[in-house]
Amino acid sequence: MSSEIGIKLWSFTGKMKVLHLSWMAFFITFMVWFNHAPLMAVIADSLGLSSSEIKTLLILNVALTIPARIIIGMLTDKYGPRLTFAVLLAICSLPCFMFALAQNFEQAALARFLLGFIGAGFVIGIRMVSEWFPANELGTAEGLYGGWGNFGSAAAAMSLPLITLYIGKTFGVEEAWRYAIALTGLMSLLFSFIWYANVSDTPKGATYFKPKQTGAMEVTSVGDFYLLLLMKLPMYGALALLTWKLSPQGVSLLSSNMTIIAYVALVILLIVEVWKTYQVNGHLFNEKVPEIHQYQFKQVAVLNVLYFATFGSELAVVSMLPLFFAETFSLDMVYAGMLASLYAFMNLMSRPGGGWLSDKYGRKKTLLILTAGLALGYLAMALIDSSWPLVLAVLTAMACSFFVQAGEGAVFAAVPLIKRRLTGQIAGMTGAYGNVGAVVYLTVLSMVSYQSFFLVIAATAVLGFVTLLFMQEPKGAITEVNEDGTVELIQVK
Repeated sequence: MSSEIGIKLWSFTGKMKVLHLSWMAFFITFMVWFNHAPLMAVIADSLGLSSSEIKTLLILNVALTIPARIIIGMLTDKYGPRLTFAVLLAICSLPCFMFALAQNFEQAALARFLLGFIGAGFVIGIRMVSEWFPANELGTAEGLYGGWGNFGSAAAAMSLPLITLYIGKTFGVEEAWRYAIALTGLMSLLFSFIWYANVSDTPKGATYFKPKQTGAMEVTSVGDFYLLLLMKLPMYGALALLTWKLSPQGVSLLSSNMTIIAYVALVILLIVEVWKTYQVNGHLFNEKVPEIHQYQFKQVAVLNVLYFATFGSELAVVSMLPLFFAETFSLDMVYAGMLASLYAFMNLMSRPGGGWLSDKYGRKKTLLILTAGLALGYLAMALIDSSWPLVLAVLTAMACSFFVQAGEGAVFAAVPLIKRRLTGQIAGMTGAYGNVGAVVYLTVLSMVSYQSFFLVIAATAVLGFVTLLFMQEPKGAITEVNEDGTVELIQVK
């Protein structure tokens, strides 16, 4: 850990420099990831997209992030956040430029699908911040990282329509969106070099603990091995759901033969992943892991479910809220986009607030209160219709947003306290569940009314509250083994 004591927001040295550069990198990934949402009406007119094609782009945008967060989590644990984030920012600028140059739905769909990979950047910073901050500051630090970085989607919603209008005076509104999109890709490319030149994986003299094996997450009991396999199924289910949505039964982006190939590929991938998981953890069936080295995977499973409801709903709502406000209150899309950005605007304080509350009052208690508020918030959102005053509708969305994003902050206040050397993989799996939630919610949205959509999210929040009752408050210390065989204790409370 850095020797600097406390969180000094205006400092740009030591651990605070790492925190600021981490949220900036995350901020840029979210600007790129959601650069299409506030411009969707203009893009749809430019490319001649149907309503069904628009919703397909929204789903494609979050699809690849499910496996990407798992993969990036493993790469982060193995190669370190410094290199992993730099490469991700550079490579993902390419599909951003592809989207800016798209001439039809198929090209736009491929670019948005590939851009889902940049949504995995969040996982990298979680591990980076956990290396630099002690347990009593970690919730607040992770909350600041997540909240300020997550604000990238709100920044895109507020700035890109204005940039498009400004550029439109020179190049025409029909083509101006392309320059606005490309600008975010350029930011990503340039920051990859800034990031790599200015950070290190750990403070000087600290050890960067790596997994004993790569290819699958380590667990420490036979029961946890089966629970890990069980928790993989919803991720494959979400990808199968996406395949169905793209099939001839959905929007016909895939042919019948391609759909069958996609389903078979998912089954093969699942079998391979089960085998890799057994290769890494098969020794558990013959020998027991010493208690000092054990961790409870049920902690991860509970956080997965909560992030499904919190971040999953945020991704879905950020994608659809401009259209919801525009259609419900007959608003201009630019104005609707600005109002909808207030939902994501809450990230600046809500997510750090959730982390701070976790540091001060405990992880489990904070999550219980915030999850209950989440359910009530979406229940209120389901009641919004054109008879409501617009101001009240926006305030309701912002109040709901507080519980959503504070809940996200509280989830990731707990993630780094489970097993240090697996933090990237745990963050990857929990983060992937957020995207599973988004795919499920956006698929539900394509089939039901806005009101039913909000009610479904409220119901899953109630499910999250129930699973929380099985979570245990982190306590004591994480045991890790140095390369020389000595044991190091990392305090979690």
